Amino acid sequence: MLLMSPGIQTMSLVQHTLKAGLFILLFINGYFSVIPEEEQDPQFWNVKAQQALVSALAVKPNVHRAKNLILFLGDGMGLTTLTAARILKGQLAGRTGEEGTLTMDTFPYVALSKTYTVDQQMPDSAATATAYLCGVKAIYGTMGLSAAARRSQCSTTKGNEVKSVLHRARVAGKSVGIVTTTRVQHASPGANYAHIADREWYSDTNLPPSAAGEGCKDIAYQLVHNTDINVILGGGRQYMFPKGTADPEYAQSTGDRLDNTSLVDVWLTNRKNAKYVWNKAQLDAVDERNTDYLMGLFEPKDTRYELERNPDTDPSLTEMMEKAIKILRKNPKGFYLFVEGGRIDHGHHSSEAKLSLHEAVEFDRAIARAAELTSELDTLTVATADHSHVFSFGGRSPRGNPVLGLSSKMGDDNKYFTTALYGNGPGHVIINGTRPDINFNITSSTGYVQQSAVPLSSETHGSEDVAIFAKGPMAHLFHGVQEQSYIAHAMAYAACIEPYTNCQLEPILDKGHAVGSQLSVLLVLLCLLTSFMPLYCKLF
Repeated sequence: MLLMSPGIQTMSLVQHTLKAGLFILLFINGYFSVIPEEEQDPQFWNVKAQQALVSALAVKPNVHRAKNLILFLGDGMGLTTLTAARILKGQLAGRTGEEGTLTMDTFPYVALSKTYTVDQQMPDSAATATAYLCGVKAIYGTMGLSAAARRSQCSTTKGNEVKSVLHRARVAGKSVGIVTTTRVQHASPGANYAHIADREWYSDTNLPPSAAGEGCKDIAYQLVHNTDINVILGGGRQYMFPKGTADPEYAQSTGDRLDNTSLVDVWLTNRKNAKYVWNKAQLDAVDERNTDYLMGLFEPKDTRYELERNPDTDPSLTEMMEKAIKILRKNPKGFYLFVEGGRIDHGHHSSEAKLSLHEAVEFDRAIARAAELTSELDTLTVATADHSHVFSFGGRSPRGNPVLGLSSKMGDDNKYFTTALYGNGPGHVIINGTRPDINFNITSSTGYVQQSAVPLSSETHGSEDVAIFAKGPMAHLFHGVQEQSYIAHAMAYAACIEPYTNCQLEPILDKGHAVGSQLSVLLVLLCLLTSFMPLYCKLF
């Protein structure tokens, strides 16, 4: 990584960059500014823009029916998080970072999503999930229910249920799956299958007696009863087993269900070629060729942060996602897969930007691996967020400054501050009337809590729009600024599933059309970057 903040040993960086001859180093106000040498030449930017222009001219909508649908959901992944994660990804690879590219950045179609709920300006994960998964906006704190339902009021759920695209895809004969780094009963994955008045009702232990008396069921119960889901991977073991059932991994942890029911056993019953696993070795041993149903619950609650994960015992988001695709893609009718980087959100709530941004980098790695396992010709892939956070990234900083580093400008209190900050949260600390002293060794360590302007025990969500990235069949539907509920409708239309079964879209592109498109791209490239074929280029 390229390190420029004060108090850091920089000789190795200087020696490396001078030896490589790739950068110009400027010492400015105690900081090394790393400037890639080729960027000094105007031709660098002209060629880069021409290449981007060639790519833009070559983009042609794929107006065929999507066989497969994949929705990647970065929980809490606002635009600021995307920028910081992009730079971190580049710096982890030994570059300055700013010039880097997330896999999402390469998707040809981009839109903005308006995240407000029916009753709140700042959204939560449950109501937003109802929007982008089911196609209708909801009341803050409820999921899988229309706005006629009220939070924590079980009596308002009946008759107000809404169906997710995952559920409708299963009805249409596709295989379906959920992969998440949170508990599988969490709000974001939960809205794929649950209709509940309070996102906190993970198991019947959390269900108020009044709600239980009215016939409401907890989220874990609905996971195994509402929709026939082929693959379920994430955390949340404790909500699936009877109270007192020993956890296989942690002696101090047990199941907490009051109904004395093992929901895992219920789920396995009457499902052919079904398996349950709880660690990486078991997951790796699953032969997807002989498996049609797979449930993997790798922690009692949420899975571990990527930075804290044991790679020998705990699968990564990418590894879970890969296993899911290999099982689901066997279905000749296609599949729907929901993949959530859920702990991006948790890191932000703790104001620990390092945890959150590394989660975002892993999330992007999963998107890249999914592209290798599927075809853009028949798979619509959408990557978006449910909401943002009050996370900011700025302050004067030189090129290549570490994402978790310090601004080159000091505050009016003559103290350093990080370029990554929060508007509110647990990082508001005042000692003897002033902020604590910090340096890069402190701010780059795991566990460091970024400073914030307003004291709160947990940092809050943001209210601004979030990005939508799309590629594949009908991806051009994602454009402009849309209501978040539009996402579910566009994905359902692309696959011709309810309520768009009469969409009249033809199946996948034929090989001849694909080859023709590739030739067109090549010709445009030749016309723009060479002086050959002037007559043809004039006619092109």
